[in-house]
Amino acid sequence: MSHPSSFLQAIENITSEIYQNLKLAVEIGKWPDGRKLTQEQKELTLQALIAWEIQNLPEEERIGYMGPQECSSKSEPVANLLFKSSDTLH
Repeated sequence: MSHPSSFLQAIENITSEIYQNLKLAVEIGKWPDGRKLTQEQKELTLQALIAWEIQNLPEEERIGYMGPQECSSKSEPVANLLFKSSDTLH
């Protein structure tokens, strides 16, 4: 297992082009040269992608983002929330 700081340094060196290549490799299970990813490579690559996204992408563009519709505590429609907030403007 590599040292955490070297992992973070590797993340900092990922360009958006490398990110796209890594993401595609995980999605199709192959490296650009056609070799299959091992399970360990998949896991490490996914960890790298997630770490890179946290530093470089807004939350809604990250792997696994579910969106606000998944939150059951916000059961009121958006229109109701807007009307309630505008009521205080009178």
